[in-house]
Amino acid sequence: MSTPADQATGEADAPKALVFPTLAEGAELVGEFKNSGYREPPQLVCLPNRQLVRLPPLLFHVAEALHDHRHLAGTRDVPAALEEVAAAVGERAGARLTAEQIVYLVDRKLAPLGVTAYSDGTAPPTVKANPFLGLKFKVGVCPERVTWIIGGLFAWLLRPLIVVPVVAAVLAAEVWLFTSRSVAEALQQTLLVPVSILLIMGLGVLSCVFHEFGHAAACRYGGVRPGVMGCGIYIVWPAFFTDITESYRLGRAGRLRADLAGVYFNGIFVLALTALYLATGFEPVLVAVLFVNFEMIQQLLPTLRFDGYYIMSDLIGIPDLFKYIGPILRRHLLRRPPDPRLKELKLWPQIFVTAWVLTVIPLLVLQLGFIVSQIPALIVKDWQLIRGLVAAASNGADTLQLVTSGLQIFLLILPVAGVLLILFSFGRQFVRWAVRYVNGPPADPEAARLNSA
Repeated sequence: MSTPADQATGEADAPKALVFPTLAEGAELVGEFKNSGYREPPQLVCLPNRQLVRLPPLLFHVAEALHDHRHLAGTRDVPAALEEVAAAVGERAGARLTAEQIVYLVDRKLAPLGVTAYSDGTAPPTVKANPFLGLKFKVGVCPERVTWIIGGLFAWLLRPLIVVPVVAAVLAAEVWLFTSRSVAEALQQTLLVPVSILLIMGLGVLSCVFHEFGHAAACRYGGVRPGVMGCGIYIVWPAFFTDITESYRLGRAGRLRADLAGVYFNGIFVLALTALYLATGFEPVLVAVLFVNFEMIQQLLPTLRFDGYYIMSDLIGIPDLFKYIGPILRRHLLRRPPDPRLKELKLWPQIFVTAWVLTVIPLLVLQLGFIVSQIPALIVKDWQLIRGLVAAASNGADTLQLVTSGLQIFLLILPVAGVLLILFSFGRQFVRWAVRYVNGPPADPEAARLNSA
């Protein structure tokens, strides 16, 4: 006589009914990743959360065939329907497949990536990327429809007949401002007036927002839809972002235009500040120009995930350069056999990525070393400002002065916290690489290749 517990166990162990697997609701088959740096051009699938998944051709053919045969969903003869899918995949891929192999590829490869449902009808997991040194705590401010409108308003600025004279005017304005005007004197005068500091910070924020307008406009100009605009935390610094995932539908030129458009719009903002200075003669505007120039230089750095990093990435057609740090260091420093991920790359992208890794890692170490060396001075400066702020508050200082001092303390604390978080991220990644080195390469290189996609 069986107990209810035994019956429940038997029901749990019973095989689940086979259903026709379909694409995840909202997923879209994008197609070939154009101008990629891979030996075998990968195919892209856009998940419902707008994240892109890179698939080898065989898996993409399976997803494509399932989508083409979606009218068979709900059929009672699922094995026969899957045989039709297998025949379609075999015809496109030039390989003979069976229905059982389609089920295997769905349940072991596609469904875990969030591309399709499982063969028992279970919904796929929500896949969320967590890139190394990526933007965290993102909050959307402008929805897609607003970003679409903003991009359309400024897309005309990216026409070649507009770009050439604008770039020439920006260069001329920069040369004139920094050769005929004393920025050092303007900076000294600005630091003495708290309201000027707040004005410059406000103009800097406006420049960052206009920078994001450039990315949205480049998407509209290229014929793809920009995503949400918002803000988040990059390491510890507040940062704005624009979702330009759709730019991967474009070729290399379109992707590079989307990457460079932000800095280009910063240049337009410099022209506006130059016009403001000519009209008012207000010296702090020169300091605002200097601030925007620092922002442009920072964005073009290829070390962290700024625009310069994405320019390098799109130039060679490799979406995530950071994931090759481990394989390249193991290959060139530890003399381990080449990682399967490196063998996927064409020759010149492989050389480029290797040079990038071997250059960027020492630069990051130098940057971190310099910031770490400045931490004692920053702590002393913070302590002095905090004591001064407390003394000013007790002596009845005005609100504007207190706000300015508080912002200075906040900006000095951020680098210290940022260094600690970067060191933590690198330490955690180093431990993972050490574990992989001790364990050796995975037993199934094909599985590792598909999982890294």
